[in-house]
Amino acid sequence: MGPRLGPLLLAEGMSMTGWRRFLPTQPPVAWREALRAGLGVCVGLAATGLVSQAALGGAGAMPALLAPIGASAVLVFGVPASPLTQPWAVLGGNMVGALVGVSAGLLIGQPLLAGAVAVGGAVAAMAALRCVHPPGGAMALTAVLGGPHIAALGYGFVLAPVGLNTLLLVLAALVYHRVTGLAYPHRAHAPLHPHPAPAPLALAPEDLDEVLADYGEMVDISRDDLEALFQELLGRVQTRGADAP
Repeated sequence: MGPRLGPLLLAEGMSMTGWRRFLPTQPPVAWREALRAGLGVCVGLAATGLVSQAALGGAGAMPALLAPIGASAVLVFGVPASPLTQPWAVLGGNMVGALVGVSAGLLIGQPLLAGAVAVGGAVAAMAALRCVHPPGGAMALTAVLGGPHIAALGYGFVLAPVGLNTLLLVLAALVYHRVTGLAYPHRAHAPLHPHPAPAPLALAPEDLDEVLADYGEMVDISRDDLEALFQELLGRVQTRGADAP
């Protein structure tokens, strides 16, 4: 760590501006929203686990609640506006991940290789079916490395406990978000601070789809939310221009 460290880092492009990219970029969350999300996770997982346990009570060593469902709960209750957490994404992602995982486990004898193939295949399948849900990758890995009790279930693992857990979690989210005043499945809300109507723009839904597609990466925002944010920003700019001396 000599005196040449600073110039070396700058030469490698790791300036202070570069390092800031590693700092938190998520916007701050109001404490009430944080508590609402945390309570939702508790309620959702408790309801899912208890009902699953009652339904699978005579299923021997079958787990009543899978670990990846905890990750799904964080997303469903913590970021319910994300396209990754809408009902089709959650249901499809977890079940597709489990299906690919079981298949990889049956076809590939080496567990670590089967796990890697399972997660990679699950990501590709979820993307193709438009149901990308990150815990689906964990579900694929669980199907391969979850132990003999999971392996013994075969393709039945996809329906129970995976399908049962996931369906119950989504139902719990539907009820909880409605009770607490959030729309789930998510829909873009009206601007919180009304502004004068922006100048007419020839902006079609297809334009927004093309912008999202041309970005070249998966963006965690829906077309409707993108349009709502754009209109809100445009209104703010026009208001600021009207108020300027």
